[in-house]
Formats: sequence, structure tokens, C-alpha cells
Amino acid sequence: MNVIKYFSPLLKEPVLIDGLPTIIRVRKFDETSAKEFTSLMMKAQNTGQPVVPVIIDSYGGQVYSLMSMISDIKHSKVPVATIVQGKAMSCGAILFSFGKEDYRYMDPDSTMMIHDVSSMNLGKIEEIKAGAEETERLNQKVYQMMAENCGHNKDYFLDMIHEKGHADWFLDADEAKKHNLANHIYVPEMKIETKVNFKFK
Repeated sequence: MNVIKYFSPLLKEPVLIDGLPTIIRVRKFDETSAKEFTSLMMKAQNTGQPVVPVIIDSYGGQVYSLMSMISDIKHSKVPVATIVQGKAMSCGAILFSFGKEDYRYMDPDSTMMIHDVSSMNLGKIEEIKAGAEETERLNQKVYQMMAENCGHNKDYFLDMIHEKGHADWFLDADEAKKHNLANHIYVPEMKIETKVNFKFK
């Protein structure tokens, strides 16, 4: 079976690939979702598709699961397009920034939310201190990576969060584009046409 796949306007012309293309939807950030993401990203490397669409509609979740997904994108040989439909909050906003430059799309009615990494540290005093240090390390790391992805100095988003009083920072599509998080304010059209050939001997 041959599949002619259109990612308009991600592609300028149809591309013929072998097998059905992989489209990844991200709703949660937990261990199960991270494993599924890894599996689908591995599958996408072998379909012949020229781009991997990652559609995000999420309230966020576990930052370590996010880091696993980021690693998968970084090691992908196929460019990744990220698309927000509905919401990309917390981990969802950070993952969105890892779409290839000019391949980051937001629906005009979608919402993004950025805030400090949070933790639920319990235990002895030293354990709580260690947990707080790890939370701060992760907070610095993810927002410095986001800033780099968007072409800003490394402290750009950390400074913005500080200016917002470390409260939840909600962005509509226009504001996300102003900060170079989103490149386009629309959802790209995706069409798949299949052609099946049977041969009888």
C-alpha cells in the first residue's frame, strides 16, 4: 500500500510514503504517556513521512515525563511540527516550543499557560531541601531550553515569570506569537489519500 500524504502547508507538494503516517496526540504527561510517545516517535522514523505532527491539548503533568518526550524529539531524524488545539499548559507549553522553527502552530482560539515547575516534596527536612533544589534545577533547565528554542536569551522566560509574580501566565495565540513561541496562528490542513494495488498471479 502506498500513501500520498499532504501536510499543507507544512509541505509544498504531496509526498509518496510507505505505510500510514504517524500523528501524535499529547493530552497527558505521565509515565504511560511518555512511553506511548516514545513508541510513536520511533514508528514515525520508519514511515518515510517528511514531518511528524505532534498535536497538544493538555493541562500539563509530570516534568520527568516531559523530559523523556523532549529527548525523543531531539533524537528524531524527522522534523517535528507542534500544533496546539485547545490548550498547552505547563509541560504542554514547554513541549510545544520543541517544534522545529516555523513549524509551531496554534489554533486562534487556543490557550497557553506558563508557570514555575512545582513539586510535592515530603519527608525529612534534608529531603525537602533536596527536592526543592531539584525543582529549581528543572525550572531553570526547561525555561532556558524554551528560550533557546524561541531565539531569546536564556533567562527570557524566567524573567517573564518573575515579572508576573510567579503566578500562572496565560497567553492567547497572538501573545504566544509575539514571544516567538508560536510561528503561525492556524491549524495546518492535513490530508491523507491512500492507493492500494492488488496483484493476482
